[in-house]
Amino acid sequence: MNRIDCSMDDMANTKFLTAYGSLIKHFSTSTDFNYNEVLGLLVVYYKFVKFNGPTAKKMTKKQFYELFLVLFRICDMSIIDRVLLCITNDVRFVRPEAWMQLFSVFLSKDTKIRSKFAYNVYTYSGTATLNREAVCLAVEKFFEGDDDDEVIELRADMVEFVFNKFDLDKDGIISYSEYAEVVQNQPPLIEFLGQVFPDDNDLALVALCTNIESKFRSDD
Repeated sequence: MNRIDCSMDDMANTKFLTAYGSLIKHFSTSTDFNYNEVLGLLVVYYKFVKFNGPTAKKMTKKQFYELFLVLFRICDMSIIDRVLLCITNDVRFVRPEAWMQLFSVFLSKDTKIRSKFAYNVYTYSGTATLNREAVCLAVEKFFEGDDDDEVIELRADMVEFVFNKFDLDKDGIISYSEYAEVVQNQPPLIEFLGQVFPDDNDLALVALCTNIESKFRSDD
């Protein structure tokens, strides 16, 4: 048979197609990925699942965290928690639907899609907007040291800077529309409260490993 992935034997290839055939067709029409790109992403997901044993059917949360910590080099556990909560309500596993949603955002070049996802991560604590209390909690991780007074002052200065930049109507709330407007004009500010997305080098590696040609960096 023509193997989908040469690292898997004929039986593994057959099992993969049986288990994921309908999902491949679904995601090929419901996402921006073409058939081969969906295939590549789901083969990687399948390999994570296979690692969990012959009867396993889903990727574990532990594997998801390891993916962020090792491959994406995102070490803020609160951010990883919120990313996970934005793509699934399952407390134990990451289903293929959540996997595809994650990479649909991560590999998108659409600033609106990425900014909406990042804002949802920042506000997942339950508020639909970012108030001063939420921003204060978020910036705590940016400043640490032995001089408590200096750390407190730096955090306060950071909060004031954030609100001066993003709170366009000066009502003490950073709404999504305000955040999106600032990010549209200054894209690097999309992750102003902590890294949400892997950097370009790590995303290029993901694209290469999953054969997503449309996402390759132009200089690769």
